[in-house]
Amino acid sequence: MSWRELQLSDGIHVKHGFAFKGEYFASSGEYMVLTPGNFLEKGGFRVRDGKERFYHADFPEDYLLAEGDLIVAMTEQGEGLLGSAARIPAEGKYLHNQRLGLVQVVNPELLDKRFLYWVFNSSPVRAQIRATATGAKVKHTAPERIKKVRFMAPELREQQAVAFVLDSYDDLIATNQRRIALLEDAARRLYREWFVQLRFPGHESVPLRDGVPEGWRRDTLDQALFLQRGFDLPNGNRVPGDVPVYASTGVNGYHNVAKVDGPGVVTGRSGTLGAVHYVAQDFWPLNTSLWVKEFRAVSPLVAYFMLAELGLEQFNSGASVPTLDRKVAHQIPVLIPERNVVSAFDERVQPLFHQVQILRKSNESTAQARDRLLPKLMSGQLNVSSIPLPDEVSV
Repeated sequence: MSWRELQLSDGIHVKHGFAFKGEYFASSGEYMVLTPGNFLEKGGFRVRDGKERFYHADFPEDYLLAEGDLIVAMTEQGEGLLGSAARIPAEGKYLHNQRLGLVQVVNPELLDKRFLYWVFNSSPVRAQIRATATGAKVKHTAPERIKKVRFMAPELREQQAVAFVLDSYDDLIATNQRRIALLEDAARRLYREWFVQLRFPGHESVPLRDGVPEGWRRDTLDQALFLQRGFDLPNGNRVPGDVPVYASTGVNGYHNVAKVDGPGVVTGRSGTLGAVHYVAQDFWPLNTSLWVKEFRAVSPLVAYFMLAELGLEQFNSGASVPTLDRKVAHQIPVLIPERNVVSAFDERVQPLFHQVQILRKSNESTAQARDRLLPKLMSGQLNVSSIPLPDEVSV
């Protein structure tokens, strides 16, 4: 099948979001206000549990997003997010915020919306969006600049076939992500029961003094663990390997050399704050992250949940770019548990995290296979026009 060069303006309109008023935001509710933080760097939608904002006032109905809507990040809130595209999931009610663009197909006989998702998340298109962005530290783009992006596309049916193949990989990843979420939720509930509600095994016989169990103590975070800034690793210096490279948002790529022995814990220092990552293997934390250099009174697993419960994004000290000063973080008050309770928790939770790691490895392999296919499919190097499509795809 023949491919031809198109401009996004040939078949789409990009709609600006609504300026929702901050005084009506709350930490819970029915209508979630989306931000660039709800995008993954390589494309895709995510919900940041405990960090979302919900709107409690009237708003124009046409800014309520629908399942399957295609949105694009027009502000680079975190490294690599500019131009990232995501699709609205079936569950939940989501609001179209002003820093996001809603991609509306105005010529459905020319462009398939599912194919466009992969167009936006392809390297050539993302590079064009970034090249025309404005802003020194925080990059911005706009609908008119997005619409000038050029790309290659086949006939409509082959677009649908390309999207079907790539979506199949994402469907498998999503299934594993749901299983991971269930396992992590079970571990999180156990952490809160033991270390927040203080209903750890044998708590009935442990005396309390000022609300603190005997053997536990109130102290600052640096007495439980020590945070260290990550290391520079420009993209041009990376060598293909299996060592995960962590930025503030999570895995940012791979390298052949590790800087830190696993297991470890990483959180954001600059760009995106509040996300905490448990890393089972050796890894390389980037300078946009903080990593736990010393586990002084807690294990890596307990440190992971302890940091996740702190809401580190509230300690932002940056003006234009969100920034977490580790010296400030080190002074956050925490409750440091008795060592035997830490060991008992690890024994209970480690099998759950072992399953999580197996699923994550599976997802990494699936994502790598998808990413190897993506440029070949998006350039026409692989012909998938003969693939039979389900009825719901061929529309």
